[in-house]
Amino acid sequence: LSNVMLYWLTKTAGSAGRLYYENAHAENRPTEPTTLPIGLTGFGGDFSGIRRFAERDHKNIVSWNMYPSGGHFAAHSPLQVLLLASAGSLSKV
Repeated sequence: LSNVMLYWLTKTAGSAGRLYYENAHAENRPTEPTTLPIGLTGFGGDFSGIRRFAERDHKNIVSWNMYPSGGHFAAHSPLQVLLLASAGSLSKV
């Protein structure tokens, strides 16, 4: 009920659902994994088990970092956590 009220009261249900609709109806989806070098970071409290999907879709992962804190909204974490995560990935890409 809280999620429904959040979208209803802020009048953002349409824009929130648009991403899912467009992805479900996309015509030109890539069929091959990406080959560009990429660095990925995971944070404690976020989705677990995502690495197998990342390795399926990206064949050139040069950096994979996991941090014990941060969660799904890591951008709201202390600046030191984000700087360490960014520096670790960017130095290898």
